[in-house]
Amino acid sequence: MSKFTIPKYCSIVISALLAIFSGAGCAFDSGTAAEPRSTDFDAPQISGTIRSQDVNESSGVAASKCQSGVFWTHNDSGDGPFIYAFDPKGENLGTWRVAGAENVDWEDMATARTRDGRCFLYIADAGNNKLDRDVLVIYRVEEPVVTDTNTGGRKQDAATTAAAESMRFRYPDKVQDAETLMVDQNTGAIWVLTKRLNEPSNIYKLRWSNDIEVVTAEKVGTLSVPAVPNGLLTGGDISSDGRRAIVCDYARAYELTLPVDAASVDEIWKQAPKPVDLGKRQAGEAVAYFSDASSILATSEKLNSPIITARRK
Repeated sequence: MSKFTIPKYCSIVISALLAIFSGAGCAFDSGTAAEPRSTDFDAPQISGTIRSQDVNESSGVAASKCQSGVFWTHNDSGDGPFIYAFDPKGENLGTWRVAGAENVDWEDMATARTRDGRCFLYIADAGNNKLDRDVLVIYRVEEPVVTDTNTGGRKQDAATTAAAESMRFRYPDKVQDAETLMVDQNTGAIWVLTKRLNEPSNIYKLRWSNDIEVVTAEKVGTLSVPAVPNGLLTGGDISSDGRRAIVCDYARAYELTLPVDAASVDEIWKQAPKPVDLGKRQAGEAVAYFSDASSILATSEKLNSPIITARRK
């Protein structure tokens, strides 16, 4: 997030130290050399940079499931309720203000396509570094259509989305910080994964509701990635078919695959996460699948962030 807080500072320092140790021959992974690694992706490539001069802290990213080659991102706190469209090379495709939304601390986003072919963006206002927010918010808004007339817009010329819906939620146990949002469009499940410095990430499940003033999330488990720290998750996504999930920390991504004979998509969290190389990445806070899961795309927190892609073999 853009506010300079002690927890955020600690996270960045830890990531920097790990990068230094890695360069000195020490492994980033906390596991042994036998730790399973994903061999499903080619080496990461820099496919472009985010061209919009308004995107200076890409905190979440998601691929459109209705518009081929369109990706969405947003800034962290300090920006207004804006979403930015770009293509896989980072060319600016337009800027929109999300009607009826407020950006307290937006941390991640997801997309979902309904059975009738409509596409929605979900945005998690779930950042809570100071641990002073008891109630968090997830926004849901119909995805804007990118056209030639809105390509390349800046914030001062932003179009306005349809009115966003909002779902306020809280955790069932304690106040926490979270930067990872996933939505399974096949079941409607919404997952929020917390960001923790000294323990595994907690996994919470929600269902969209407009009828409850504050929804209480259900804790469904924990996720420990093979890294130090093991729960410092900063972004994630689930594939369109619900068979794969990708999460990331500041440096690397980790993929989980649902077994063919799994009884429920919830079983994906019981699988071992395999590290996925994202190359040299600084303060990475967002990762997403392409709409067909043929590749993953990752961004970082800075102006003109490099766009890192890794194609599935």
